[in-house]
Amino acid sequence: MMSSSFNLFRVGISFVMMCIFCKSAVGSLSELSPQKYFSTLQPGKASLAYFCQADSPRNSVFLVELNEAVKPLQDYGISVAKVNCVKEETSRYCGKEKDSMKAYLFRGNILLREFPPDTLFDVNAIVAHVLFALLFNEVKYISTLEDLQNIESALKGKASIAFSYVRAIGTPEHRAVMEAAFVYGTTYQFVLTTETALLESIGTEDIKNAHLYFFHCKQVLDLTEQCRRTLMEPPLTTLNIHRFIKTMEAPLLGLGLCKIGAPGIKGTILEFDLSWTEVAEDPQQVSTVHLQLGLPLVFIVSQQATYEADRRTAEWVAWRLLGKAGVLLLLRDSSEVDIPQHANVVFRRAEEGVPVEFLVLHDVDLIISRVESNMHIEEIQEDEDEDMASPDMDIQDDEVAETVYRDRKRRLPLELTVELTEETFNMTVVASDSIVLFYAGWQAVSMAFLQSYIDLAIKLKGTSTMLLARVNCADWSDLCTKQNVTEFPVVKMYKEGETPVSYTGMLGTEDLLKFIQLNRISCPVNITSVQEAEEYLNGELHKDLISYSSVSVLGLFSPNMTTVKEDFTEAGNCLKGYVITGIYSEEDVLILSNKYAATLPALLLARHKEGKIESIPLANSPAQDIVQIITNALLETFPEITVENLPIYLRLQKPLLILFSEGSINPQYKKAMLKLAKDKHLDSLIPCWLNLQNTPAGRGILQAYFDALPPLPLIVVVNLHSGGQVFAFPSDQAIKEQNLLLWLKKLEAGLESHITVLPAQEWKPPLPAYDFLSMMDAAASHHPTRKDPECTKETDASEKDKKQEDKSAIRKEPIETLRIKHWNRSNWIKEGGKSFTHDNKEL
Repeated sequence: MMSSSFNLFRVGISFVMMCIFCKSAVGSLSELSPQKYFSTLQPGKASLAYFCQADSPRNSVFLVELNEAVKPLQDYGISVAKVNCVKEETSRYCGKEKDSMKAYLFRGNILLREFPPDTLFDVNAIVAHVLFALLFNEVKYISTLEDLQNIESALKGKASIAFSYVRAIGTPEHRAVMEAAFVYGTTYQFVLTTETALLESIGTEDIKNAHLYFFHCKQVLDLTEQCRRTLMEPPLTTLNIHRFIKTMEAPLLGLGLCKIGAPGIKGTILEFDLSWTEVAEDPQQVSTVHLQLGLPLVFIVSQQATYEADRRTAEWVAWRLLGKAGVLLLLRDSSEVDIPQHANVVFRRAEEGVPVEFLVLHDVDLIISRVESNMHIEEIQEDEDEDMASPDMDIQDDEVAETVYRDRKRRLPLELTVELTEETFNMTVVASDSIVLFYAGWQAVSMAFLQSYIDLAIKLKGTSTMLLARVNCADWSDLCTKQNVTEFPVVKMYKEGETPVSYTGMLGTEDLLKFIQLNRISCPVNITSVQEAEEYLNGELHKDLISYSSVSVLGLFSPNMTTVKEDFTEAGNCLKGYVITGIYSEEDVLILSNKYAATLPALLLARHKEGKIESIPLANSPAQDIVQIITNALLETFPEITVENLPIYLRLQKPLLILFSEGSINPQYKKAMLKLAKDKHLDSLIPCWLNLQNTPAGRGILQAYFDALPPLPLIVVVNLHSGGQVFAFPSDQAIKEQNLLLWLKKLEAGLESHITVLPAQEWKPPLPAYDFLSMMDAAASHHPTRKDPECTKETDASEKDKKQEDKSAIRKEPIETLRIKHWNRSNWIKEGGKSFTHDNKEL
């Protein structure tokens, strides 16, 4: 960063790539012979050259990407050329190998670096790698927290730091950071990492997205003091980074507003760090860098008597809104504008012609919420405008497809799994217990999940007796049809003497790992003594599996309860891979029954994390009801609501009691909720909480309830299934057990007024082919009277050959669908004539 001798606009590089493919010139690429190309190289002139064998096959894809990189590289003073290698002219850069492409970086005629193959896979990767190699002083790559702390300590009082995390080198975010470093690298020290552990160590939980932090180290004079950090919230694009850094350069607080220029000419703000002037102008006429960057202004209204306190408040607000808005101190005593007496904050949007707003906000959080809600409204409006401009209904997995395309050059260690064909499939799955992934090489979701599957193979390498295999249905469609594979990707487990079991969980490494590990034991586990039962309930019997299943279920039955034992066994098979189940049916079962106050037949649920064991009566429940009883019992009492688990709780058809929080919730709030739940005060509700940091969609939900984003934490009750009313817990009351209980009683008595009513608006799919919920309903209605849990019914290859015609008429439902559908059918009976016109409302 500090290298003054390294001027990016005057020092050139020569970037030479060797490949075996060649194509005629594309677009603006210059075509030269090797001799001509090297004769044009000059000291201080940067050049990117692509060498091709003249008699090699064409590689149009790479040339298209290279052509796309011509313009951005020329903007940085780097020319681009394609060099045609011919036999008459020999050059060691033309190469003779025909199995790989290599890249070389030169400055003048000096070789700087050789890139490994397949790193320059698209225009973003080309630009990012070129600039990354060029900016070796301006951008430091680190891998540990110690490296970051050393850089931070060295720069205190000297320069600030732009620290960024990207998921991989060569991504669009990496390119954006490099382009920003090209411009600002002599002013700030840019630091880059791809290590998730380093990102987590500085307090960031979201490791799925790229991040950029600005470390304010230049102002730190005390070496023991930590540099203040500001997180850039918008996505990492070149424009967003530029806007963010410009706001970091601006003075933190405008202390005085002084009008310059002749009367009638728009004023310009003069900002002072240590002094102020009592002359203030109309906020509507103020111009700052924030407005030029599309950010709003917040004026903290002050007067001489309260100036010091107001200044401290304004500085605190300025730090909270750094990068989001400009904050200025407006003196009421000398203002040219008649400010309403009650107003203490003036808000001005960035759009021209929009009048300023005079507000009464007595809390710093309210000011922050006012700005952030305005930002989110603008983002939502922009998204809606884009959707209206180009509605593309056929793109449903665009982010997945983009990720797969970006990683298409990443070499996966496929040798860790066995590739099966029609000839090798049967002999392989018969010879050993196997997990088989059925996927399609042309489908984005399949290829994305293939990466997770390989990550699973890496985790299990050398520790599992289960064979991991894969079948590309694009090549072996007949084989996939015989295995009843009708969608992609699908994972099935094959064990000797058992019917195949389909995996129906989330398409991720950890969830699939849990499924495999829990399938190591045959469920339900047959318990033969009271001592063994106690060990099972205490987690000692299968200690190595407790991390994958925090709840163990034990069925207690008298020896003569044959029917219900068979039903429980079927339910245990159905839940295999998702929860550990066991069965005890000895003559001394009453010992356990009396100890845990369980009336036979019963279930004992051992919650290992809480160290609690509870009993649930079974009566004469069929297998499907037992599945649902266990599924419901596994639900948390006070869960964090996420996009993934929300549908599970919505299907309970109860109003939601939601605590919205910006980050983790106060333990006292959780304690109060759990106490109310334990005392049966929340039986008619679903108590839960939503972390806006983990689930940003919560902001949009709150904006549907309130005009502006309210201060957090906040509790609401949402009655989605009958009426759509939304009730808010009074913000002036502390979130305590007694206050909540009193409010809920008023709610039940009809003494509370709702804050809004959600419209009875259906969420319709963009196209009929995307109406997956209707498909699930239709599939469930085909067999409403079947007793057997269909999740356990898989047909193996030999049976399928015999009953192909019958099987084609029956579509097997996954386990989650069956659990949900049975619950809904029983609940519709209970709800009777209730109206569900609001089922499809926005949460």
